[in-house]
Amino acid sequence: MFMGEYHHSVDEKGRMIVPAKFRDTLGSTFVITRGLDHCLFVYPQEEWKVLEQKLKALPLMKADARAFTRFFFSGATECELDKQGRVNIPANLREHGKLSNQAVVIGVSNRVEIWSKEEWENYAHASEESFNEIAEKLVDLDFNF
Repeated sequence: MFMGEYHHSVDEKGRMIVPAKFRDTLGSTFVITRGLDHCLFVYPQEEWKVLEQKLKALPLMKADARAFTRFFFSGATECELDKQGRVNIPANLREHGKLSNQAVVIGVSNRVEIWSKEEWENYAHASEESFNEIAEKLVDLDFNF
């Protein structure tokens, strides 16, 4: 499981250190793709295969399903870590994620998300204000923290 928030720099070649706590779970190769909310989604190969099967099951005749599948898979790339624990994020994904020189890497259960520092701060601030309302809508009343 991935959890936590880590701040890292992105160098001029698009390389970023992957947090040490995520490296073993990600494995030697993993998939990075366009995520929602202008972030990048990072999946270990096993999780990617599960997601791939779910997306394959979407109805081909539905325009929204085709559009989402195209968006998701066309941005996907298989990546690996270098000897320093860095990943080279392709330019098209850096552009989607609005990544420049500062990134925030967060663990979100079965995936990792990579955010530009500015986008993450804006998202976190906006979400924090409505966190209680969101929790009331989504969390079962029997669920205890």
